[in-house]
Amino acid sequence: MLSLGPKPLVLSTGAETICQGLQEHGYQAYIVGGAVRDGLRGLIPEDWDITTDATPDEVEAVFPRTYPTGKEFGTISVGIGDELLEVTTMRQDGAYSDQRRPDLVIYTKDIREDLQRRDFTINAIAFEPKSGQYLDPFGGLKDVRRKRLRTVGPAVHRFYEDPLRMLRLLRFMAVLEFKPVKEALDAVNPDQIRTVSRERIRDELTKLLLAPRPTVALETMYQLGVMAELLPELAACAGVRQGSMHHWDVLGHSIRTAEAIKPELHLRLAALFHDVAKPLTFTEGADHPHFYEHDVQGAEIVRQRLLELRFSRRMTERVAHLVRWHMFPVHPQSTDRALRRFAAKVGRKSVFELLELRRADIMASRFQPRQALEYGKRLASRLDEVLAPDTALTTEHLAINGDDILQALDIKPGPLVGDILTYLLQQVLEDPQKNTRAALLDLAHHYYAKQSPNNEDKA
Repeated sequence: MLSLGPKPLVLSTGAETICQGLQEHGYQAYIVGGAVRDGLRGLIPEDWDITTDATPDEVEAVFPRTYPTGKEFGTISVGIGDELLEVTTMRQDGAYSDQRRPDLVIYTKDIREDLQRRDFTINAIAFEPKSGQYLDPFGGLKDVRRKRLRTVGPAVHRFYEDPLRMLRLLRFMAVLEFKPVKEALDAVNPDQIRTVSRERIRDELTKLLLAPRPTVALETMYQLGVMAELLPELAACAGVRQGSMHHWDVLGHSIRTAEAIKPELHLRLAALFHDVAKPLTFTEGADHPHFYEHDVQGAEIVRQRLLELRFSRRMTERVAHLVRWHMFPVHPQSTDRALRRFAAKVGRKSVFELLELRRADIMASRFQPRQALEYGKRLASRLDEVLAPDTALTTEHLAINGDDILQALDIKPGPLVGDILTYLLQQVLEDPQKNTRAALLDLAHHYYAKQSPNNEDKA
């Protein structure tokens, strides 16, 4: 049915040009999918998807700049100025024997049939630019207003066709902050998710975690059994108590830490997994539980899980590094020397990321938000004071290098050179004033003189 209800969408230049071009050649043209949904929510759509009864070959004939990005499934990308938009031929889908793509694609000229194959009603609304009307055969407009997630047709069938839609349900809960209907929740079958590729799971999890408030979706993921299937080590944190300084068990605390941290993927992942080894390291203490070396074991768990989910090695190592060092011992009252040694150990960039993780960790504990903010500000201020841009934190930042040592001490290349540089760095971390060529060469001579006179490296 056509509806005049909401305001017409304001199209981008590219979307408007493509729709006009198709209509001028006698074809239908509709805006569909997320662009309609987001426009109805008062947002400016970032991506515009257009559907038409023109075949891919006919779309290519209408526009001068096209790319066959998904031609076998009816999709042609059309370039208009700086925009690249997808134009897809209206279709019906056959069976999904691989539970991802339809075995057969049948083109249609009936927009209703095209909308009927979509996952959720909020994504099954079409906007016709020429008339300014919406086509809404499945009640998606009402669901957008009510912030409700319903599938198009029976949820069991829709999820079986492509089990990734179960994760999309959770993702839309986080990103849109919509609530699923009971039928959709009841239809979730975690066993079916095993057929979904790790890459697709990774992409949905990424979008979920980057939402402003992912807590409810992550809690629902656990309650439905999806977390136990995809992130079993994290699910195992449920019910693990932490003592009087915490409102929640380890899982609840981890989820809320993820929401409290800045929405950057490596930070969100580190926050979610920072206590993942606590179930393995739990020991009962006199007054509260202990989790000795949960940071060390947690880093290894994170490596295995993120690589299994096909996250890049670089991303995996960034996250594992933050998990490994999230129990750092420095605080606003630490000495300058202790702060420099901490920065040298974890890296200058990681220092402030770990500080952000600590702030979120405190926010998700039994502390007032003001305490967390004050703690973070004071420690950040101390670190800013101590870590001037020219502060040496690695041997590469020393005023001399290995060649200088070889020449000054007249020794041969070997492990001794590295030992001397490490010693010099420790001296500079104690006192940055020593990072001058003259002072370091003098210290190198003293260090070398303490070595055995029979040292084979001696010239």
